[in-house]
Amino acid sequence: MRNFLTLSSKIVGVAVFALLLTVSSFAQPKLTRAMDTDLDLKADFSVFRPTNNFWYISKSGGGFVFQPFGTAGDDVPAPGDFDGDLKGDISVWRDSTGYWFRLNSSDSTFVATPWGMTGDEAIGRDFDGDNKTDCAVIRRSNGQMNWYILRSSDGGFTGNTFGLTTDFSAPGDYDGDGKWDVAVQRPGANANAQGTFYILQSSNGGLLSYGWGLSNDLVVPGDYDGDGKTDVAVAREGSTPGSQINWYILRSSDLGFQALAWGSTGTDYTVQNDYDGDGKCDIAVWRDSTGGFYVNRSSDNGFLVMNWGTANDLPIASYDSH
Repeated sequence: MRNFLTLSSKIVGVAVFALLLTVSSFAQPKLTRAMDTDLDLKADFSVFRPTNNFWYISKSGGGFVFQPFGTAGDDVPAPGDFDGDLKGDISVWRDSTGYWFRLNSSDSTFVATPWGMTGDEAIGRDFDGDNKTDCAVIRRSNGQMNWYILRSSDGGFTGNTFGLTTDFSAPGDYDGDGKWDVAVQRPGANANAQGTFYILQSSNGGLLSYGWGLSNDLVVPGDYDGDGKTDVAVAREGSTPGSQINWYILRSSDLGFQALAWGSTGTDYTVQNDYDGDGKCDIAVWRDSTGGFYVNRSSDNGFLVMNWGTANDLPIASYDSH
């Protein structure tokens, strides 16, 4: 099952704080923070229900959040830590108006920010390294991808033309400098051709490229080896609804290869994140037919099942697959 954000873009505590500051690189903590609403360094299980426009969040530290926010069919869930309190904020991007709407977790205030226009792809990440998520969009026009970033550090604007209209966005902190890099995966000439990742490094402006995955693979970035850098990774769906999803990861730590069959093509969404709090991205899916999260824990290779959500909900963690 293709990630719902991909489809939409095509259609239209002190101790914890100290711990984060001592981490030499921030790829996985920043990814996790967008989905961590209780500050325990674990991603929370979260879904959006289109039938009533509610967010349902099961906190990994205990407790629940039921919050009406957003409009089904127009808004794209776009979580992040926009206020810099190390907790994930409930946030959406509205395609019809180009507005970002969010609830700051620090004080529960409502914030509306105009950034983008109809048909853009919301791609909020921390591109300037100030530990706050930046409002950002990709605009496909004239055969190119144009990245427009509203920097939270100074309110300034960054624009990059990087990628082709037919590329998939693949942002991540691939160089481990604490800033998200502009990156894409370029499909090959046909469905069975090799895809290529192109990464514009924020640390030095250099270009990295990796031949990895096939044209129809899902891009599933994350720090799977815990070295503080985003790894190039894809998830490959099978030819039938009952086929397994195969994950292929190129580890940045040693350029070694990791493969795992996890999930079912016809029912599952990719929802990779750090659910066990070990600083590594876990391979995970959300199953629409059962309303459950299935997580392969990186800490011990154990199996975690969390029943959360119902059929036709949308898993929020899918925002980081493309």
